Amino acid sequence: MTLRLDWLTEHMHHSDTFAAWIHRQFHYEYAQQPLADWQREFSEGQRNDDWKCLIALDHDHDLLLGGAALARADLAHRPDLGPWLACVFVTPQARGTGLAQRLIEGICAKARDNGVSRIYLHTQDRSDYYAQRGWSALERFQAWGKEQWLMSREL
Repeated sequence: MTLRLDWLTEHMHHSDTFAAWIHRQFHYEYAQQPLADWQREFSEGQRNDDWKCLIALDHDHDLLLGGAALARADLAHRPDLGPWLACVFVTPQARGTGLAQRLIEGICAKARDNGVSRIYLHTQDRSDYYAQRGWSALERFQAWGKEQWLMSREL
């Protein structure tokens, strides 16, 4: 397997698939947004940089293995913050390989290249994972009927 990270804009035939994975994985966030509407928003977000997505491919087979996005906005009640690490997802067969970390670092590098000094994320159940990788917890909050963590990382 030849693993390759690249921007989704270069592989738009994978956009709807990745958007569907995110819609399903984070179903509580998208409960009010039909899948087709999210797929359209996500696809447009590749062009207007609202959801700039870095994907992982098994390049030999053009197989999508995961991705992560640099989002302009990702938390409605905190429009003052951004940009965001969002939409982190790795397929079950590629988990445990360090791929998520590579995707996260790729997004952080892109943000840094864009002149960003701090990036944010929110997570329901992965705060320990992110804390071990240099992210700081800023606050706990309620959203989508669940406890969430707001975290940031200096770049």
